[in-house]
Amino acid sequence: MSRPKPKVLLEQTSKSTYKCDQVLSSEGIWAVFYDGKPISLKSSHSLTNDVGPRYRKTSFPNSGHAINLAKKLNQQFHTDKFTVVLMNSGDLIFRDEK
Repeated sequence: MSRPKPKVLLEQTSKSTYKCDQVLSSEGIWAVFYDGKPISLKSSHSLTNDVGPRYRKTSFPNSGHAINLAKKLNQQFHTDKFTVVLMNSGDLIFRDEK
């Protein structure tokens, strides 16, 4: 079964590069939590300090990616405390006043 087409809210195409950007509707943002609290996920290499740490995504506009990450982390850390939370409302923290 194919994925349903997303609802396009805004669309703009650059006349010089032909790049098309679309704003799509979403039910919310799915985030990976640990023990009921939001997390950040940082990866680094233990043998070299040449490359700085890499911060990985822990929130996604689709549930599948968040669920797969939570399953992977639960397996990696031998726990069941990684969960996925749907965030579909919240406090407004920024508005560009022009």
